[in-house]
Amino acid sequence: MILYIRASRPCDGLLYPGTYLFVGAPKLGKSFLMAQIAYHISRGIPLWDYPVRKAAVLYLALEDDYRRLQERLYRMFGTDGADSLFFSVSAGNLGNGLDEQLQEFMKQHTDTRLIIIDTLQKVREVGGDNYSYANDYEIITRLKQLADSYGICLLLVHHTRKQGSDDKFDMISGTTGLLGAADDAFLLQKEKRTGNAATLEISGRDQQDQKLYLIRNTETLLWELEKAETELWKEPPEPLLEKIDKRITADCPLWQGTATELAAWLGTELQPNSLARKLNVLSGRLLNEYGIFYKRERCHEGRMIKLYREVHNLNCKQHLY
Repeated sequence: MILYIRASRPCDGLLYPGTYLFVGAPKLGKSFLMAQIAYHISRGIPLWDYPVRKAAVLYLALEDDYRRLQERLYRMFGTDGADSLFFSVSAGNLGNGLDEQLQEFMKQHTDTRLIIIDTLQKVREVGGDNYSYANDYEIITRLKQLADSYGICLLLVHHTRKQGSDDKFDMISGTTGLLGAADDAFLLQKEKRTGNAATLEISGRDQQDQKLYLIRNTETLLWELEKAETELWKEPPEPLLEKIDKRITADCPLWQGTATELAAWLGTELQPNSLARKLNVLSGRLLNEYGIFYKRERCHEGRMIKLYREVHNLNCKQHLY
């Protein structure tokens, strides 16, 4: 039996499974930063102070051509590519080919953890009320469903509007439906248009807000981290999740049974109902920190709990009681 599940964080503290908006003014260096992120993750090289898990990356560079991409990578890294980094300069629109193209790519490259779409405007459906709240919300929701179903990070490059705002994230071009449906957002800004200094502000559901101060190397055009304003906050260890992590292993990545059977299997003193409720609350941490999925389903035998880890070849027998 083959099971394709992707859930690990491509870049701890920066990128998690989910759908992100990455916004900034045109010609600010967003595409260079996208290439930098893509290259680091495809090679497993730490990005600034953030650890990276090596994975396949698909970068839809829809405002570039292959020659420009190769020249950019060579200037930045001294190479024109990487084994696990895939580029495309064309793609279908959302609802008209894009969904199928991304799904086919992920079937062929099961170690994919990050897909970058540069830019969101290039894959929007043609026609209709493109800038209503409902339409903006639906676009991100459809992309989010794709990212969530495969457990990957989807990074959507977008532009800011020209008008200023007290809340900088209100400067995202379009309606608030875009930010409302996304999991997280990045905002890249320069104090001086011609300068090399910029700030990268991060706001989202899965991490603490951060503000990174970046300097662009004038020779390589790489973005270098000068300082981070917010120190990353880590939740204290949770003994229940650590027990599950020790039992759901690469050798035996799947467990299925009732809450009562799970309590006995883990050796916990929690009552079955309390255990199920606690796992409902902690399922996000279980997935983000340990790469283990938690599902609770109703079947003819009653309510069943399923715990399973990210694997490609599932050879372990299910624990059915």
